[in-house]
Amino acid sequence: MAVTIREVASAAGVSVSTVSRAFTAPDQVQPTTRQRILDAATKLGYSPNPAARSLRGGGTGTLGLIVPDIANPFFPPIIKAMQARARQLGYTVLVADSDEREADELAAIAAVSKRVDGLILWASTLTEDRLHELAGRMPLVVVNRHVPGIPEVRISLSAGIAQAAEQLKAYGHRRCVFINASRAELSRGKSIQESFEALDLSLSELGPYEPRFETGVHAATLVAAHDATAVIAHNDLVALGVLHQMANLGVSVPRDVSVIGIDDTLLASVSTPSLTTIRIDPEEIATRAGDLLIETIAGATGRTGAGLEVTSPFVEIGSRLIPRASTGPAPVH
Repeated sequence: MAVTIREVASAAGVSVSTVSRAFTAPDQVQPTTRQRILDAATKLGYSPNPAARSLRGGGTGTLGLIVPDIANPFFPPIIKAMQARARQLGYTVLVADSDEREADELAAIAAVSKRVDGLILWASTLTEDRLHELAGRMPLVVVNRHVPGIPEVRISLSAGIAQAAEQLKAYGHRRCVFINASRAELSRGKSIQESFEALDLSLSELGPYEPRFETGVHAATLVAAHDATAVIAHNDLVALGVLHQMANLGVSVPRDVSVIGIDDTLLASVSTPSLTTIRIDPEEIATRAGDLLIETIAGATGRTGAGLEVTSPFVEIGSRLIPRASTGPAPVH
């Protein structure tokens, strides 16, 4: 049996991704750690040659990433960062778009799965049974979707939302609206509701809609009906739609209504007014998700009737508020 990268990692007392970096990007590993890895590899007779590993294990040297909407400006920086990270670890990335539809997601998985060593599914629309079935056939990581038994990268908005609620409270806002644009990410609306209630802020919810610019345009016309002075949107795209329609309606932001987005895409900083938003670091997401998938691939000990025997690690990414010009004091009536 050929020695695996997992065995080297165990012998050296480091992670699988650290072993991979020691061979593909040695300048990113501490010299003492790299030497320990090299010593372990030599002792075990490990060959780091990617082509040789591929021939022995039937691997493709490719990671699959399926995102809900590749046109959303939130995803290109993540895809770029994940490609860079994968390249450091000796992999390439194959990307597909599910268009937030279950049928399209299944079609993308069918098209990609035979060409990759493992898959990352972002905010998957599939049922837990389908995801468990897929995880039984190949290494799988889910992002922003909790499924017991499947490795997960979760984006925690708790800190950023709490900061947003604190800012609105300090500005004197009392009645707020959350524009919900996702059926899959139920935890987002719950987290926002809890944070706002903790500060005695009233929060009405609109939706769920699709997470698109047009959703913000539509929802902006409904905000007045809730007598709200602040809006928090599911993402920056929706928030930008709100800004656009408020301007069309002659509503001043932030004099009449404050608006907050989520993601901190490039568009948030160049909009008029610039958009207050909750930042999620794309490079951190890409690094952690890529490393977790590679760990999961390495942890697959074999295919059995019950599927791949892998651990189920959990990784959490934090968030923080980026204050800009779209939030200000509540209007005095």
